[in-house]
Order: sequence, then C-alpha cells, then structure tokens
Amino acid sequence: MPQSLAKLYVHLVFSTKNRDRVLVDAIRDDLHAYMGGVLKGMDCMPVEMNSEPDHAHVLFLLGRTVALSDVVGGLKKSATDWLRERGEGFRGFHWQAGYGAFSVSQSAVEEVRDYIRNQREHHRVKTFQEEFRAFLRKYEIAFDERYVWD
Repeated sequence: MPQSLAKLYVHLVFSTKNRDRVLVDAIRDDLHAYMGGVLKGMDCMPVEMNSEPDHAHVLFLLGRTVALSDVVGGLKKSATDWLRERGEGFRGFHWQAGYGAFSVSQSAVEEVRDYIRNQREHHRVKTFQEEFRAFLRKYEIAFDERYVWD
C-alpha cells in the first residue's frame, strides 16, 4: 500500500503538580485555545478540551507521524511556558510529570466529548484522583499508587 492512513483518537488526562488548584476560570478559554494551537502545530487535531483547577482533559486525533510521548511532552512544555507568562501567580507553575492516555473508538467519540464537557459536574462528586484511578481500572492498566501522583 503506497499510502499510510491512520485515525487514532486519544483521551489525554494530566494534572497540575501536586494537584495544585491553579487553573482558574479566568484563563481556561485562552489556555484551551493555546493548547489547541500547539496540537495543530504538531499535526494533531484537537477535538474536545476542558480543564478543572487541578487537571486537564484533551481529546485529539494523533498525527500519523508523531509519537504520543512527543505530543504530550510538547503540549505540556508549551502550556507551561504560556502559563508562566500569565503573571506572578503562575511563575512557578508545573504539570505533574506523568499523564494518562487512553484510546477512544470512533463510536465512542461523542460520549467522551460529553464526558470532557461535563467535568464540572463530575467533580462535584468525584476527585481527580478517584476519576483517574477509575480510568486506569477501566482500561486495565496496572499501576502502583506510590508512583501515580507527584
């Protein structure tokens, strides 16, 4: 086959360092727009994005020629630099070192988009840590609690 084709949806989840609640509503829309631009610059198409004060959810199409770890590293680094330019309150900003990335089938894209859009409601009853553990269990990812959080 002379042509390489791919369509891989990724649901990316990562938190602020120590789950610090610094991603305030006043910057959310601009942060999401900036992160969407970063993804596009890496040949990844953003589909849905939302954040809570201590974490972010990003649904995107992984570019055909890029590695997931490179996309995540580039996105987090660029967003960190952008946030640090937003003022004194973000000068020491960091994301957690790790992340969770979960495959999404074409048939589940709308369900995941709805889930991401409704983060505020989800987190009225469930913490980020509870949510993340649930994803790890759902996707049958073995993990050691000592190394999931930083």
